[in-house]
Amino acid sequence: MNRAALLLLADGRFPAGGHAHSGGAEAAVRAGRITDAASLESFCRGRLHTAGLVAASLAAAAALGVEPAELDEAADARTPSPALRDTARRLGRQLLRAGRATWPCPELEALAREFARGAHQPVVLGAVARAAGLGPRDAAYCAAYESVGGPATATVRLLSLDPFDATGVLARLAPETDRVAGHAVRAAREALTDGVDALPAASAPLLELSAEAHAARGSRLFAS
Repeated sequence: MNRAALLLLADGRFPAGGHAHSGGAEAAVRAGRITDAASLESFCRGRLHTAGLVAASLAAAAALGVEPAELDEAADARTPSPALRDTARRLGRQLLRAGRATWPCPELEALAREFARGAHQPVVLGAVARAAGLGPRDAAYCAAYESVGGPATATVRLLSLDPFDATGVLARLAPETDRVAGHAVRAAREALTDGVDALPAASAPLLELSAEAHAARGSRLFAS
């Protein structure tokens, strides 16, 4: 197991573009749904078990070698918001660029040729994890952690929340992150034999609606 590669891929300093996105936290702060550490924890828990679970299962399936085109279609079907689809593809392009530079391989080059506009970020994440010698559980953990780590980091800037409090939120969510990653890997293994319909389709309608409203705003700190 290439633990150093896992640390590098999960590091917020990996140039994958995630720093410019709040994972819906900015819209939630503006709406008064995140005001402190307790409400941040509630927001992140909901995101982890919906968007986080979907992303983790897609990433795990890609790491297992499920066909990227099928996974990308599955990601589209699970992302009703056009704004979130655009965001996912932008992040996918940036992550693939970083992955090709860091772990060059024919599979990532083929992915770049197939998806000129960019594939959904979780699909790319799984492919990059595979190129780095990582497995489906590693990819699932990266996606699940990213689903809560992004909003927590963004809220420190948005609310001047104490970084220690934000880190405490992530620590309290760690057992649930474990369970989500495990669920995602089991679903990904089922997708190998039963197709992508076996992957979770957990929904978060408020995240989708908030993303559309956020995209229409003229003044914002984060892109999403």
